[in-house]
Amino acid sequence: MRKLPSLLRFLALAMTGAALLSGCKSKTAQAEKTADGLTKIKVGYIGLTCEAPLYVAFEKGYFKEQGLDAELVKCEWGQFKDLVGTGSIHVVHQPIMAFLKPIEEGLDVKLTAGIHRGCLRVQAPLGGNIKTVQDLKGKRIGVPGMGTPPFIFANRVLGDNGIDPRNDVEWKVFPSSELGLALEKGEVDAIANSEPIGLLLLADKKVQNIADQTLDEPYASEYCCGVIVNGKYADINPDATAAVTKAIMKGAKWVETNPRAAAVMSVEKKYIASNPELNAEALGRLRYVPSIAGGKEAIRGAAEGMKRAGILKPDMDIDNAMKKIYREYPGVNDEWLKDQEVEKVAMGQIQPNQWELVRQELATIGSPTEIKTCCNAGNKAMAAKTTP
Repeated sequence: MRKLPSLLRFLALAMTGAALLSGCKSKTAQAEKTADGLTKIKVGYIGLTCEAPLYVAFEKGYFKEQGLDAELVKCEWGQFKDLVGTGSIHVVHQPIMAFLKPIEEGLDVKLTAGIHRGCLRVQAPLGGNIKTVQDLKGKRIGVPGMGTPPFIFANRVLGDNGIDPRNDVEWKVFPSSELGLALEKGEVDAIANSEPIGLLLLADKKVQNIADQTLDEPYASEYCCGVIVNGKYADINPDATAAVTKAIMKGAKWVETNPRAAAVMSVEKKYIASNPELNAEALGRLRYVPSIAGGKEAIRGAAEGMKRAGILKPDMDIDNAMKKIYREYPGVNDEWLKDQEVEKVAMGQIQPNQWELVRQELATIGSPTEIKTCCNAGNKAMAAKTTP
């Protein structure tokens, strides 16, 4: 079997991107103010299920509550690191592991909080021969792109189980919305994806989980996504950085309290292209208990796993990297979040018959594998929202 040297290409691209970023003129400076004294800030998003805290913070007024005039800018997944690196957008809510290699190669961003755990999976056909991670050796794995969070998660899973992701598997790239079809047609033996693609395939009884970031240790105890801020913006605008971190943390607390309401809001406000009950089931599987300490420790867990997978340099000093990457601000802590009250919306929680609600919803719109979901939002043109 021909082995695609994907990891080497990924590393080369990451280094090239970092070099280009270092040569770009940063757009980051002292933050502008509105006429009524709010600090302007650009918040990037893709349109994923797990980005619900951003949508909630915007819609519930948490950005304004913190003195911010937030502009939500929709971007492609592949653009994120470049845009936040050059300061075209100031803050994102993204998987921590996706930024560690670019940071190692010079990308200037800072992490300020862990937001939630677990949104990635590795899956194989239901009832097939692949039942464990060890069964993936020598197989073809479909991913939505080299260097994407699902690709990195799959690399970590393989490396943690003694499989060389550079030589022992073959990687094949498909659009997120076509991964299930590629698996069904036999073009790949397994796939790595993010929510709600994985849940769609489970609902359609097409796949079984081989690795689940929500359930499998050590990943289940690790914060997946965090608040990531352009480094220069964080340095020049510490008050705004602290404020945006607070707003997103409070948005996450609202999501944890009202996951179904947050999922419905995300769809109805057209932040994501999914279906309300399906999105609620996907969102309800994630744990939105933001943590400053947890976000910091997530760097260590991700870095150690990525070193084992050969993505990060074997001599990388993780303790030094944590000091370089992480930023903490007075008053932005787990105790502050505990004191924040959020409403509990009637019927806003995951219902006891949630799976039945999903099945009823899907029955009205056809097979789940035919649905255009939020995970292919990266193929859409950039759009923007401004604070109402």
